[in-house]
Amino acid sequence: MMEANQYSRTALFITVVGVVLLAFQFCQADLTYKIVDTGQSECYNNKGLIACPRPGEAFYGQDAQYQGIQPAYRDNRDGTVTDLNTGLIWQKTPDFDNLVTWYDAVDYADDLELAGYNDWRLPTIKELYSITDFGGNQHTKTPYLNTKYFDFEYPNPSTGLRFIDAQYWSNNFYAGRTMNGDLSAFGFNFADGRIKSYPANVTRGPLARRYVRCVRGNPDYGKNKFLDNGNGTITDSATGLMWQKKDNGTAMNWRQALSYAEKLDYTGHDDWRLPNAKELQSIVDYTRSPGATKPNMRTAAIDPIFNLTETESWFWTSTTHGDHKSHAVYICFGRALAYDFRSGEFTKDAHGAGAQRSDPKAGNPINYPRGLGPQRDQIRIYNYVRCVRDVSSAAG
Repeated sequence: MMEANQYSRTALFITVVGVVLLAFQFCQADLTYKIVDTGQSECYNNKGLIACPRPGEAFYGQDAQYQGIQPAYRDNRDGTVTDLNTGLIWQKTPDFDNLVTWYDAVDYADDLELAGYNDWRLPTIKELYSITDFGGNQHTKTPYLNTKYFDFEYPNPSTGLRFIDAQYWSNNFYAGRTMNGDLSAFGFNFADGRIKSYPANVTRGPLARRYVRCVRGNPDYGKNKFLDNGNGTITDSATGLMWQKKDNGTAMNWRQALSYAEKLDYTGHDDWRLPNAKELQSIVDYTRSPGATKPNMRTAAIDPIFNLTETESWFWTSTTHGDHKSHAVYICFGRALAYDFRSGEFTKDAHGAGAQRSDPKAGNPINYPRGLGPQRDQIRIYNYVRCVRDVSSAAG
């Protein structure tokens, strides 16, 4: 009798597990905005590569330790590549000899006929970011892109461009103004792994023109479907992710951010994590900016359904930046500020709210009184945290 009951319990357990897995698979298949994993496979501390830590150890919970939806592509042998996860179909080979301004990029996409299709478009920044591979490293000339499927070339120095000037336009025009009042549009640099808003009203000089890789298919990609659960969490049914409605309330360094996320027990769930770069970028609202020209859009670059401690805040991701192993990726929900020599303060919106850059994982911001890099990006080191977890129709 005992053996029979044990058998029944085992059978019931297997049945329940099967139902949960089927429900999860159904939920995954139903997602309109699948977030594909970053491709980061190694672990890091504040300085460089380490063996991946165990639960409870310092630096546990980083990007490589959470495997999301794995990249999957198909070369269609007609000049196009299909992303089998997102349903987006990409131009395999850009016109590397024809860099264009943003306005010309829009026209190029509208006029493109390829593989028997004429419904190509300039991708949104969320679509463009979907094919990013964070195994990149500019110092080893490894692009942030899977070159097994997508053709890529570094710029020819004879054009006046640096080899890292491999920026690709998106169709997202920035809601505010960058640098010295420039009209600008977002793009992603597949050579150095950063989202920035680039001048769109500049027509002369090598940096006025950038690359284009067109896309078609899945018109719902990048469109969030947020639901306030009424318990301090927000579910995005388009991505299958659940978010903290409020941020953590205190800026902290990267190691502290990882620890906070791993220890979080909130609303009955203890499987929260620090989001990777693609997960966090998925909740950016690119129609908003604290410096937006339209007063009604003058907020942080995030849907007002979320709460922020500080409008001009930046948020950590769990992703280490390939170019500098001592740096981790952050997303700007406030403006991407840089040092302004005229004001003597960090008042210049260099790259736009919604930019993705990287910060040292540890240290003191006072050591960077005039920022870092060619645009003198502000270095904060202490950024905010908004945790995430996976949801399914079974888990809720």
